[in-house]
Amino acid sequence: MTTALITGSTAGIGAAFARRLAAQGHNLVLVARDTKRLGEQATELHDRHGIEADVLAADLSTEEGIAAVEQRLGDRTHPVDLLVNNAGFGNKGRYLEVSMADELTMLKVHIEAVLRLTSAATESMRSRGRGGVINVASVAAFVPRGTYGASKAWVVQFTQGAARDLGGSGVRLMALCPGFVRTEFHQRAGMGTDNIPGWMWLDADKLVAAALADLARGKTVSIPDPRYKALMGVVKLTPRGLLGGMSSRTGRKYGPQ
Repeated sequence: MTTALITGSTAGIGAAFARRLAAQGHNLVLVARDTKRLGEQATELHDRHGIEADVLAADLSTEEGIAAVEQRLGDRTHPVDLLVNNAGFGNKGRYLEVSMADELTMLKVHIEAVLRLTSAATESMRSRGRGGVINVASVAAFVPRGTYGASKAWVVQFTQGAARDLGGSGVRLMALCPGFVRTEFHQRAGMGTDNIPGWMWLDADKLVAAALADLARGKTVSIPDPRYKALMGVVKLTPRGLLGGMSSRTGRKYGPQ
């Protein structure tokens, strides 16, 4: 049986990955900050699917948390075959309305943790000639919209570059770029969602199924829904200056309330 390590596993997209991978028979290493929720999740997945689910309580906004997960990924006696870098969050407010401390914490989680954990995982995977990494980004990566979008753009660019450098090694890397997903994400950030049209919402379980299929196909970027594929096609054809103004207006309409 193979083992998958999922960060931010107790809610939203991370929890959907855990459910799907457990149902497919993968053992799991579940990573999040809340020890109680981790324990409950591990027990439920073990009892329902008969897999082994280890828990690792770690805060990826801290040096200690990142180092603890790095150490687990580097354990050659209990190798991880799939890493899902899912942990992340949003800050409510525009640029300069968010404190510098909160901005830097976001960059720690979205960039430093992703870089270090991907590196720890792929080094071990490359030596075995197999493995996969899914780095959860966002369609926000493709539009000029604040620090969140900028950090997710880094995730996409980094993942594509690393995938190219590791070509032929047996290790696959993919950036997953969802749109709005019904999770705890917006609630935790204090963002209102009542003004977001129903058609823009994605189901986390369907999203994960599409993402895993794209990874198996060897894609390096996955936009796992036809609606958002179409929207991103329009984005590619829109001049950057015009896109910036549209993004700002859309952010005010569908962003934090």
